[in-house]
Amino acid sequence: MEIWINPACSKCRSAIGLLDAEGADYTVRRYLEDVPTQDEIRDVLERLGLEPWDITRTQEAVAKELGLKEWARDAGSRDQWIKALSEHPKLIQRPIITAEDGTAVVARSEEAVRDALSR
Repeated sequence: MEIWINPACSKCRSAIGLLDAEGADYTVRRYLEDVPTQDEIRDVLERLGLEPWDITRTQEAVAKELGLKEWARDAGSRDQWIKALSEHPKLIQRPIITAEDGTAVVARSEEAVRDALSR
């Protein structure tokens, strides 16, 4: 299990605390420092069953600078979104936990973290 975190994020710290309390075996990836490649983002999206715009933090300043709210949300625009996430990792929703069964969850709640632990 791997968890993508921003240490400054309270939801990330809560998820780590719950993983620790449950004795989970996991690896921390500080994705702002160890930036995911476009292929890694594609893999996580497949595991999540989501599209790139589903895990994009559209309220971030860089999202507003890029005009993301106006970008198309369709198959033809998918690579543009993935490239933006790779070039601006702060846009990636957090935390993301890749579960043992090959799936992943955006673990913004205790329930989502427990869901990842149960997989």
